Amino acid sequence: MNPEITKLKNNLQVLVTKLPNVASATTLFLVRAGSRYEQKKQNGIAHFAEHMFFKGTKKRPTALDISSTVDSVGAEFNAFTAKEFTGFYIKAASKHLPLSFDVLTDMILHSKFDQREIDRERGVISEELRMNLDTPARYISDFFEILLYGDHPLGWHITGTIDSLKNINREDFISYLEQFYQPRNMVVSVSGGVGNEILKIPDQYLSDLSDKDVKNFLPVKEEQKKPAIKLMNKKTEQAHFCLGVRAYPRGHENRYKLAVLNTILGVSMSSRLFIQLRERRGLAYYVRSTVEEYTDSGFFVTQVGTEPKNIQEATKVILEEFNKLSAKNVLEDELKKAKEYIKGKIVLELEDSREVASMFGLQQLLENKIRTPEEIMENVERVSADNVKSTASDIFRDSKLNLAIIGPYKEEGEFVKILKLS
Repeated sequence: MNPEITKLKNNLQVLVTKLPNVASATTLFLVRAGSRYEQKKQNGIAHFAEHMFFKGTKKRPTALDISSTVDSVGAEFNAFTAKEFTGFYIKAASKHLPLSFDVLTDMILHSKFDQREIDRERGVISEELRMNLDTPARYISDFFEILLYGDHPLGWHITGTIDSLKNINREDFISYLEQFYQPRNMVVSVSGGVGNEILKIPDQYLSDLSDKDVKNFLPVKEEQKKPAIKLMNKKTEQAHFCLGVRAYPRGHENRYKLAVLNTILGVSMSSRLFIQLRERRGLAYYVRSTVEEYTDSGFFVTQVGTEPKNIQEATKVILEEFNKLSAKNVLEDELKKAKEYIKGKIVLELEDSREVASMFGLQQLLENKIRTPEEIMENVERVSADNVKSTASDIFRDSKLNLAIIGPYKEEGEFVKILKLS
């Protein structure tokens, strides 16, 4: 499976992936603009803009006009903002592809950004932010990135702050779009039951869009030399913590090795951490591990919710599992299971036109390179037990350890003494 890639005269890239046995089609607009491209005074503007695109255009003056149009064909319709990109999509029956393009281009190119709607939505987003801050299980991952990146755009909250949201008004949105919503900074990814007629649609809606230079982000400088801890004292019935290490940026040669390692440790209900923390010790309801890749940075992290009195024991168990992977090769059966798990998830994603559009679109947007599902699975299959062990030895070092905690604790000292691998 490989998408057809077309570049319009204005440098906008269009990807088309034909899925003959799928009745839906997803149209996904991706923009290389997220919170790491922001200035601190206007932190949150990428996410705020995502909301405002739904609030009315010249052609469809209200949010109801937009949503009613999409609902009238039973389509899925949503958007998302990350630290390095923003996306908007409509997934509908294939015959409604022209409507999907019409609505999305209308939103992105002709939104009104009415000041009254901005003021109203500012309150909505402020409540979204407060909800996240009041929900430790959700906020702990953001808190972990604050520990890693500090006062750098990668360490800022995607939603912004209550104060920064107050600074954003209509002229700021117009300027922001001028800076980042340029053809060379965008990818349109279409996948599903489409034919050759799709190739004419993007040109019809997007060819008149002029192209300009765009700004880049502030690079990360990582200089960690010893374990780090960040503690938020909060009266809670359950302590939430993230224990992780700095790892690899997007596109690194070890990405597949780390993917297998991550799967072995904490992705599934049969992973090592799930079995040790939940099934054998009853220390947690949820435990998971994740890999995050940015253009110039990355990390591996485990996240756990546990009774406050059990947090030290849970932390020690995780560190023990890190050590085991660094000290001894995984058995062949466990290695095979992890690789088959990854490949199986890819196969399931290929049955969903939205997942396919996202898979290829994000690769093209962020790496300017397409890896087919077949290539990804071949690379996963090449990972050996020695590869997993060497990758574990590389990332699981005392100097790379980071522990972020939200819970009823006042002193970091009790955690400093246990935050070590040897």
